[in-house]
Amino acid sequence: MAEQAVVPHFSRREVRLVFSGLLLAFLTAALNQTIVATALPTIVGDLGGLRQISWVVIAYLLGSTVSTPLWGKLGDLYGRRPFFLASMLIFLAGSALSGLSQNMLELIVFRAIQGLGGGGLLVIAQAIVGDVVSPRERGRYMGILGAAFGASSVAGPLLGGFLVESLSWRWVFFANLPIGILALIVTAITLRLPRSHAHHQIDYLGTALLAAGASCLVLLTSLGGTEYPWGSPQIIGLGVAGVVLVIAFIFAERRAAEPVVPLSLFGNRVFTVTSAMGFIIGFALFGTITYLPTFLQAVGGSNPTVSGLELLPMTFSLLLSSIVSGQLISRWGRYKVFPIVGTALMSVGLFLFSRMDANTVVITQSLYMLAVGLGLGMVMQVLVLAVQNAVDYQDLGAATSAATFFRSLGGSFGVALFGAIFNGQLSYNLQRYLPAGGARGVDAGVVQADPAQLQQLPAPVYEDLVQAFAASLDAVFLSAVPFALLAFALSWLLKEVPLRKTVESSGIAESYAMPRQDSSAREIERALTTLESRESRRRIYERIAKRAGVDLAPSETWLLCRIDEHGPATAQELAVSLELSEADLRPRLQALRDSELISGGEEEHAPLAVSSEGRSVLRKVVEARREDLEERLEGWSPQEHEELAHLLERLASDLLRDDPEPAYM
Repeated sequence: MAEQAVVPHFSRREVRLVFSGLLLAFLTAALNQTIVATALPTIVGDLGGLRQISWVVIAYLLGSTVSTPLWGKLGDLYGRRPFFLASMLIFLAGSALSGLSQNMLELIVFRAIQGLGGGGLLVIAQAIVGDVVSPRERGRYMGILGAAFGASSVAGPLLGGFLVESLSWRWVFFANLPIGILALIVTAITLRLPRSHAHHQIDYLGTALLAAGASCLVLLTSLGGTEYPWGSPQIIGLGVAGVVLVIAFIFAERRAAEPVVPLSLFGNRVFTVTSAMGFIIGFALFGTITYLPTFLQAVGGSNPTVSGLELLPMTFSLLLSSIVSGQLISRWGRYKVFPIVGTALMSVGLFLFSRMDANTVVITQSLYMLAVGLGLGMVMQVLVLAVQNAVDYQDLGAATSAATFFRSLGGSFGVALFGAIFNGQLSYNLQRYLPAGGARGVDAGVVQADPAQLQQLPAPVYEDLVQAFAASLDAVFLSAVPFALLAFALSWLLKEVPLRKTVESSGIAESYAMPRQDSSAREIERALTTLESRESRRRIYERIAKRAGVDLAPSETWLLCRIDEHGPATAQELAVSLELSEADLRPRLQALRDSELISGGEEEHAPLAVSSEGRSVLRKVVEARREDLEERLEGWSPQEHEELAHLLERLASDLLRDDPEPAYM
């Protein structure tokens, strides 16, 4: 088992301070996946380049997705603090340069730089939480990060629209600077992490080949049929290069000691099906978010802020169905029905999107968005849940990272493909609806104007342009339907494996999980602590005391663990450490003293300590705790995995020690 770095103790105040910086950085990076959506039409109006509109989104998604495995491994190998600070600096530099862009090419390049930093922030922030937060509290903090990632999809389009209308589109990027700088200062001052001693071999070759191959294929889908004919040397060259790089990637992964995507996982049917579905869901999610604001503004005539509000039915319904389906999965222990129903709803909703035009009222649009959001929420978390439940213990970390990686990568491909379809259809529909454009005062650049400028055109010209945009965007939505139907077909192939207790749905945090380079042990620890954070602590202590065969009330068991942790200490010192009044503390101390589990403290300033009898009771409690945790693994026998056995021994002690809340006093 790899040697673990010894992490310095953090007080509750220090943890909150560090976490506030991490949360700010995490939320800022997550927001930038969606905040640009409502600003895109206005950006195009200022910089031109309507045909490159999708690349503003693709560049960020691709940069963050392909860099994530590398950031994770570098943090494991050399320590997370320097790479977290480096990724923040790269992200801030990309944000500033994006806001200063003078043309579309500059913006796309700078967005890619921003994405490289954003990918590091997302993955390293999650890893640092595991380093500084006690196991007892870790599930709660990871849930906050997951909820923040989910909330960003709601707040992103709305905040982007507000900034565009109130200030300018450049503030969509400049707004990152004060928040990011504050997060940088807080973490730089408060975050003290030693260099990790975990031994990893970074798959540089696999990461580079994957990034290059994916970029070639994304370029092919984006430029083919628009900038270059499909049979042109440029497109053929991109296709050949993409295929060669992917084949080289496969060969490299076979020889890599720690591959980015272990090829052995594809022998698992559940992993293969969920990866394919995740890729397709990424298609639908990011493709829809990218082009819905364009429809609402260019066709519906909404301003950026209003278009952000109009997107809320889809994002809120996604959050709602994700939470509800997670609860139902935990209660029923079955999950297959949710992706089947979810992909069916998503297919219907995307088809209904393709029927929208300038006359579609807001309530109708909201109902269509409701269907898509409900469908996506029923699918996203199940993909990670199913693959975690189906793979062997040694593949758990890699499988979790790969499953979410494919969904993120699918988003990059989806936005590129939909962008190519939109560009091709718009060229066709402009000729169709504006055959005499020049004679009617429409120059070649008119369609690069933002929606507010389009509305200033003569009514007949504006109406024709709206029809051209509507027909083009309808084609985009309709082209997504076959992919959604493919996901629906694949959902029937998803094998339902009885759920282990340790991988029951983690709700919103899993729905919006980002690729993480976590070991299998770390994934198990994260899942166990998430489950523990949901359960009543009084109930946990009652169950553990009963299993251990000791006659102690929950408050007495809790206090005995605290005295072992903080003692020898006086009653006054314990009260200060535990943030309790001495009046609340003394009756419990007396009960422990009467049971001869602690000694001392009879006089005012005499220190208290756990007695030999108390230590015997503690050993029984810790052993009962370990057995309780082991029952949650169901199939991952610690006897067969030394690393897992060590993890349970540590968690059994830590989850009893790292319990700062006096919930039972």
